[in-house]
Amino acid sequence: MNFVATADGWLDIDGRLARCALGPAGVVPAAAKREGDGASPAGVWPIREVWYRPDRGPPPATEIRVHAMAEDDGWCDDPADPAYNRHVKLPYPASAERLWREDGVYDIVVVLGHNDDPPVPGMGSAIFLHIARPGYPPTEGCVAVARPDLEDLLEKAQSGEAVEIRPDVRPEVR
Repeated sequence: MNFVATADGWLDIDGRLARCALGPAGVVPAAAKREGDGASPAGVWPIREVWYRPDRGPPPATEIRVHAMAEDDGWCDDPADPAYNRHVKLPYPASAERLWREDGVYDIVVVLGHNDDPPVPGMGSAIFLHIARPGYPPTEGCVAVARPDLEDLLEKAQSGEAVEIRPDVRPEVR
């Protein structure tokens, strides 16, 4: 089963629609995705692994590989660095996003397989499925849903499954 997010802000979780947030620049073809453009990349992105904050709850129930996050975990977003679009430990000499955040959006982070095999510098990094902020404001290019929806998706997800990001809208919710 693939999970499908559409440009109009809906994520299909095994036939149930959940509200989601995407990048403020909308959904763009993966070949047009650029670092820092605020767009979510269209395509089918394998679910690689899950990171969670152990101080904010137990590990999510899932068959996907799960890692307990530490305060020094980060994700390199510097296209000039050899660790671009990879997990790093902070402080890191190049630009890197902190995973351990106070706002709660990364309490559970699902790493999606966008631009990772191998990473192409500048084609976008840190495309995650994570927890949405209240009111579902845009992400930096990720897909974000309510924590219960994320936990539901992870409970249903099997190894090898993916999240699809589509530029279209779902006819059922127009």
